[in-house]
Amino acid sequence: MDMQKSRLGVYADIPAALSHKKLIVGAKQLRKALRAGTVRCVYLAENADPAITQPLAEACEQSQIPCHWISSMRELGHACGIDVGTAAAAIVA
Repeated sequence: MDMQKSRLGVYADIPAALSHKKLIVGAKQLRKALRAGTVRCVYLAENADPAITQPLAEACEQSQIPCHWISSMRELGHACGIDVGTAAAAIVA
């Protein structure tokens, strides 16, 4: 499947987008929130295992949820305010 990736740098829109919102961090929590229908926007790390990120990206595409790709797990974790990297994060309603 050829999906267009929206790429953002951690110092571009991410800190502003994640700083004042309710967010979830981690692929497992993101899958649960997608099933519940509470996700507004998703951020995925490009260097994470595609077996984790690809199904999430496909679910976002099917649900028409904006999905942005971040260059690294470390950058995404930092933007979320955690000291470790993460493959996935999302803004929830």
